[in-house]
Amino acid sequence: MSALPVIKLTSVGLSLDRGGRPFARVPNIEIGAGQSVALTGASGSGKTTALMAFAGIRPPASGSVTIEGVDPWRLGARARDRLRGRRVGLVFQSFYLVDALSVGANVRLAARCAGNPLHDAGRLTNLLERLGLSAVRERRADRISHGQAQRVAVARALMNKPAVILADEPTSALDDANTDALLKLLIESAAIEQAALIIATHDRRVLSAVNRVVEMEALS
Repeated sequence: MSALPVIKLTSVGLSLDRGGRPFARVPNIEIGAGQSVALTGASGSGKTTALMAFAGIRPPASGSVTIEGVDPWRLGARARDRLRGRRVGLVFQSFYLVDALSVGANVRLAARCAGNPLHDAGRLTNLLERLGLSAVRERRADRISHGQAQRVAVARALMNKPAVILADEPTSALDDANTDALLKLLIESAAIEQAALIIATHDRRVLSAVNRVVEMEALS
């Protein structure tokens, strides 16, 4: 683990409403480059809310989140959006690909949303090759398989060389073979990219694949 953690979570409390009473807490975590953590808990325990706080989308009720030493919640809205776009990669459970766009265009969206329209074309090509998507680069997103869509979502999350990769229940609807393939993809990508990986999950199959398991704490 690097001397400075890529992401550090300190006494992070979560609430459903801004300023509301915290209903859950995330144990203190420091995650270094290339490391992976599974964030566990029952459905409704706050795992997705936690990822939104880590990503700078939804403020925590208490505590602090730092990404490469920067607390996104001490930044203005525009600076926080820029930090998230450039240093955080999100893999949503439902992927959220744009059906009418090609695979390549979906991945390029990450660069555009981060304010970097002059993206690195070489990186796009490399990601698609590494994830086995070169053959479908120009194919519309609604004309690829579920497994290919998963890989497009990962490529999009990696496009801007994020420091942190956040994946929300990525295996919940997958059989064992596809779960193994996706976990290998995420963990190897984090290692290659030297990113910190957090997988929010209730899937016990994930637990043996990651470096550390952290369970959400319910607050009475």
